[in-house]
Amino acid sequence: MAHEHSHASPDTSRARLGIAIGIVVCVLLVQVAGAWLSGSLALLADAGHMLSDLIGLIVALTAVIVAARPATDRQTFGYRRAEVFGALVNGVILSVVAVAVTVGAIGRLVAPAEAEVQSIPMLVAAAIGLVANAVALFVLRPAAQHSINMRGAYLEVLGDLLGAIAVIVAALVLLTTGFTPADAIASLVIAAMILPRAFSLLRDVVRVLSEAAPATTDVAEIRRHIAGTAGVVAVHDVHVWAITSGAPVFTAHVVVEASLFRAGGAGALLDELSGCLAQHFDVEHSTFQLEPAEHADHEGEVHR
Repeated sequence: MAHEHSHASPDTSRARLGIAIGIVVCVLLVQVAGAWLSGSLALLADAGHMLSDLIGLIVALTAVIVAARPATDRQTFGYRRAEVFGALVNGVILSVVAVAVTVGAIGRLVAPAEAEVQSIPMLVAAAIGLVANAVALFVLRPAAQHSINMRGAYLEVLGDLLGAIAVIVAALVLLTTGFTPADAIASLVIAAMILPRAFSLLRDVVRVLSEAAPATTDVAEIRRHIAGTAGVVAVHDVHVWAITSGAPVFTAHVVVEASLFRAGGAGALLDELSGCLAQHFDVEHSTFQLEPAEHADHEGEVHR
């Protein structure tokens, strides 16, 4: 169950977000102009999604900058959890946009707009958005694998790319068949693509903020590894949580043989245990309380 340790640096994340923000601004302007010229609700919905993404990317960039600040006596783990709050804002924005697009699309289906949707400007603007979002996605992808904040930014741009595809399909249907409801249907498709991503992101945020064990961390397996270490009698009071994605924290009380203390082997055991967690479970911050059996016996039933 080994993991790689290639985490994206704050400088790299800032650069990638800066490039993505520049791309999104350009595409947003194109889509707003295209929606105005074509009268397309789907294109306007995608532009609204793009605006939410721009806000989300700016929030993500701010979070990366804040998270890079060093730890203090007041913020002992530093400001890395700012990334989680950035992801929370992104998830909420995605949810609001999905609901707004759904309401607008249903309204358009119930009461069709009198003005005809111009498919050519709609198609051109969506095609430009498709290409630009593909580039932004390529830029953000490497950092999205290691940061919940960058993952939120990546998912937003991915949503834009999928939305552009939906608008292109709707424009082609309008162009070839004149089926006007295709525009509103494409808007509903865009909303349907946004909601699951928003839910996934918010679920991960709740997991971190509630200090639940990371989904990829097998706590029972960690217990077995520690208990199987030479000199260890038992392990209890195990806690695993994450400061942010990719930054798990581990603490445990480890009952050891009395002979190990007498032989002065406590330091070597700590090195072995922390090395085990870093190598096999990607836990770089671990704290162990080594204690003899007689101490563990009177610690109380709150430990496990």
